[in-house]
Amino acid sequence: MLTFKYRFLSIKFICFWVLLTCLNFGLISCSDRIEVAPLSSSEQPSVSINAGKLLEVAPVATVQQLRQSLDRYQPQVTILNPQSEQLFEDTTVSVDLQVQDLPIFKDDELQMGPHLKLILDNEPAQEVYNLDRPVILENLTPGTHTLRVFASRPWHESFKNEGAYAQTTFHILTKTGINTPDPSLPLLTYSYPQGEYGAEPILLDFYLTNAPLHVVAKENSALADWRIRATVNGQSFVLDNWQPVYLTGFEKGKNWIQLEFLDGNGDRIDNVFNTTVRLLSYNPKIQDTLSKLMKGDLSLEYARSIVDPTNEAKLIPTPSPTPTVEPEATPEVTPTIEPEVSSEPTVSVPEETPTSQPEIPAQAIPTLESEDSVESPSVVSPEDSSASKQPSIEPIVTPVPQVESIPTTQPEV
Repeated sequence: MLTFKYRFLSIKFICFWVLLTCLNFGLISCSDRIEVAPLSSSEQPSVSINAGKLLEVAPVATVQQLRQSLDRYQPQVTILNPQSEQLFEDTTVSVDLQVQDLPIFKDDELQMGPHLKLILDNEPAQEVYNLDRPVILENLTPGTHTLRVFASRPWHESFKNEGAYAQTTFHILTKTGINTPDPSLPLLTYSYPQGEYGAEPILLDFYLTNAPLHVVAKENSALADWRIRATVNGQSFVLDNWQPVYLTGFEKGKNWIQLEFLDGNGDRIDNVFNTTVRLLSYNPKIQDTLSKLMKGDLSLEYARSIVDPTNEAKLIPTPSPTPTVEPEATPEVTPTIEPEVSSEPTVSVPEETPTSQPEIPAQAIPTLESEDSVESPSVVSPEDSSASKQPSIEPIVTPVPQVESIPTTQPEV
């Protein structure tokens, strides 16, 4: 009987520990599932993008390494002016911004650096690299306007930490209610791409606010799950993670991109700014810093100047691209110098002209006229002028001038 009790206790003890172990594993798995945030920018895409010609690729190694050097920052963005719901009696507004825990600057040589993106209503973003002076917004239309500001990396990839985004709504002359996001609904902010690009991959980036975690939305039916539908030149794909996407397969020339905020059923959530279309131009001949960075033509030491304002090694790699171009240009100049020797015929021309011209004025006319006078003996006018010497001169003059003037030396010259 005693042995049976001990066996029973041991079986209960074993079952208890088995049950406790299962509960521990269940709690750990649940905690991991809840802690995983699909909004994290470090996540990998759940579905690879391959829509038509479009293909998602990883950025070059230089971009990945530069990104790691900026991951230590958690920028905190604040809009000091205008204040929320402020009413202005003028169509010009001065915008004052403040950032903590992120250096804002632009490298003088590469013309890139960490910056803020400032979006008025749903217009294309403008980049702010200097916070010492305000941004002036002029000729604003009367009514309600909204400013959205967030921190961005030099290659236009936004910071997605809490506090990296700020928003305010103000009014010009009167309140109209337009351009006013609903704070109870998720909001999509289009960031990139826009403008001109000279190399692929091209970054697709956006900012989300009031978007719940996918896991939380599934567990709570009152919260709506979300998706982002992107359409590039008519080719659509869906994103379910908040992360930067690098794409190839753009057409040369003009391209268009549309972003839409969808709920879990695939229907659009109609908050203001949640559907945005932008144009971009792809020209492989453009050789700006961003294009060189995306192609991997910039060394890591050289490119660090766009993430570290104290980088001192930026002058070393700069001569590397230039000598490759300069020696190619110099041989092209040398053949242009050789045809300049054609100036020699110009020198020979003046030699001919002076020789011919003085020979012409050295008139042989008097010699010819003298010959004519000799041929016509009937002209005795010179004899009449000196009549006293006629008998002595006539026999002497006639043989001497005729023999000396007959030689054709003068006409030969």
